[in-house]
Amino acid sequence: MARYRLSEPAKSDLSTVLRASEVMHGVNARTRYRALLSAALRRISSGPLGHSTVDRSELIPGVRSFHIRHCRTSSDEARVADPVHVIFYRVVEPGLVEILRLLHKRMEPSRHVGN
Repeated sequence: MARYRLSEPAKSDLSTVLRASEVMHGVNARTRYRALLSAALRRISSGPLGHSTVDRSELIPGVRSFHIRHCRTSSDEARVADPVHVIFYRVVEPGLVEILRLLHKRMEPSRHVGN
């Protein structure tokens, strides 16, 4: 079974993103965004080299990214209209993915991944 683990920076990113989502958009939006992030993490762990992932070895050898918009649901009540975060991760061993960071799409990854 595929697994993932969150690095300390990723744990902090996740907490910050969910808190900001609730403050800016409300509790229901936070719940929807959390569900979307959970779906993205499951998708990455089950297929870390999937077609929607991007090789980001220029940052650190073996690092990949996945924009969470690729996990949007078609259900209107559970849908996140404009997901804006990208997950950076690497496979650390067969069946285990390490989530390095969760960054806003406008953030410069080279300043936040691997530093």
